[in-house]
Amino acid sequence: MTTWFYNFIDLLFNALTIAILARALLSWFGIGPENPLVRLLYEVTEPILAPLRRVIPPLGMIDITPIVALFLLMFLHRLILASLTGF
Repeated sequence: MTTWFYNFIDLLFNALTIAILARALLSWFGIGPENPLVRLLYEVTEPILAPLRRVIPPLGMIDITPIVALFLLMFLHRLILASLTGF
Protein backbone atom coordinates (compact mmCIF):
# COMPACT_ATOMS: atom_id res chain seq x y z
CA MET A 1 0.00 0.00 0.00
CA THR A 2 1.30 3.41 -0.86
CA THR A 3 1.83 5.79 2.00
CA TRP A 4 0.79 8.88 0.04
CA PHE A 5 -2.72 7.48 -0.52
CA TYR A 6 -3.10 6.61 3.15
CA ASN A 7 -1.94 10.12 4.09
CA PHE A 8 -4.28 11.69 1.53
CA ILE A 9 -7.32 9.83 2.90
CA ASP A 10 -6.30 10.75 6.45
CA LEU A 11 -5.89 14.43 5.53
CA LEU A 12 -9.17 14.49 3.60
CA PHE A 13 -11.22 13.14 6.50
CA ASN A 14 -9.47 15.42 8.99
CA ALA A 15 -10.16 18.45 6.78
CA LEU A 16 -13.84 17.50 6.45
CA THR A 17 -14.10 17.06 10.22
CA ILE A 18 -12.57 20.49 10.83
CA ALA A 19 -14.85 22.07 8.21
CA ILE A 20 -17.98 20.62 9.82
CA LEU A 21 -16.85 21.72 13.28
CA ALA A 22 -16.02 25.22 12.00
CA ARG A 23 -19.40 25.50 10.29
CA ALA A 24 -21.21 24.47 13.46
CA LEU A 25 -19.22 26.94 15.57
CA LEU A 26 -19.70 29.81 13.12
CA SER A 27 -23.45 29.21 13.12
CA TRP A 28 -23.51 30.25 16.79
CA PHE A 29 -22.15 33.69 15.91
CA GLY A 30 -24.68 34.54 13.20
CA ILE A 31 -22.11 35.34 10.53
CA GLY A 32 -23.99 35.89 7.27
CA PRO A 33 -23.69 33.65 4.20
CA GLU A 34 -22.11 36.52 2.24
CA ASN A 35 -18.88 36.01 4.18
CA PRO A 36 -16.31 34.19 1.96
CA LEU A 37 -15.27 31.80 4.75
CA VAL A 38 -18.88 30.86 5.47
CA ARG A 39 -19.55 30.32 1.76
CA LEU A 40 -16.50 28.06 1.47
CA LEU A 41 -17.53 26.03 4.51
CA TYR A 42 -21.07 25.66 3.14
CA GLU A 43 -19.79 24.50 -0.25
CA VAL A 44 -17.53 21.90 1.36
CA THR A 45 -19.93 20.60 4.00
CA GLU A 46 -23.38 20.88 2.41
CA PRO A 47 -22.94 17.74 0.23
CA ILE A 48 -22.43 15.81 3.47
CA LEU A 49 -25.01 17.53 5.65
CA ALA A 50 -27.91 17.96 3.18
CA PRO A 51 -28.65 14.23 2.73
CA LEU A 52 -28.54 13.75 6.50
CA ARG A 53 -31.00 16.61 7.03
CA ARG A 54 -33.52 14.84 4.82
CA VAL A 55 -33.37 11.82 7.15
CA ILE A 56 -32.78 13.38 10.58
CA PRO A 57 -35.39 15.85 11.80
CA PRO A 58 -34.23 18.85 13.86
CA LEU A 59 -34.69 18.66 17.61
CA GLY A 60 -36.55 21.90 18.21
CA MET A 61 -34.11 24.61 17.17
CA ILE A 62 -31.10 22.29 17.34
CA ASP A 63 -29.69 20.76 14.18
CA ILE A 64 -27.92 17.54 15.14
CA THR A 65 -26.83 16.63 11.61
CA PRO A 66 -23.25 17.94 12.15
CA ILE A 67 -22.89 15.59 15.14
CA VAL A 68 -24.22 12.63 13.15
CA ALA A 69 -21.99 13.59 10.22
CA LEU A 70 -18.93 13.66 12.50
CA PHE A 71 -19.71 10.19 13.85
CA LEU A 72 -20.22 8.86 10.31
CA LEU A 73 -16.99 10.47 9.13
CA MET A 74 -15.06 8.95 12.05
CA PHE A 75 -16.52 5.52 11.29
CA LEU A 76 -15.77 5.74 7.55
CA HIS A 77 -12.32 7.15 8.22
CA ARG A 78 -11.37 4.22 10.44
CA LEU A 79 -13.00 1.69 8.12
CA ILE A 80 -11.17 2.96 5.02
CA LEU A 81 -7.80 3.25 6.75
CA ALA A 82 -8.19 -0.21 8.26
CA SER A 83 -9.03 -1.68 4.86
CA LEU A 84 -5.97 0.02 3.36
CA THR A 85 -3.66 -1.43 5.99
CA GLY A 86 -5.28 -4.84 5.95
CA PHE A 87 -6.61 -4.85 9.52
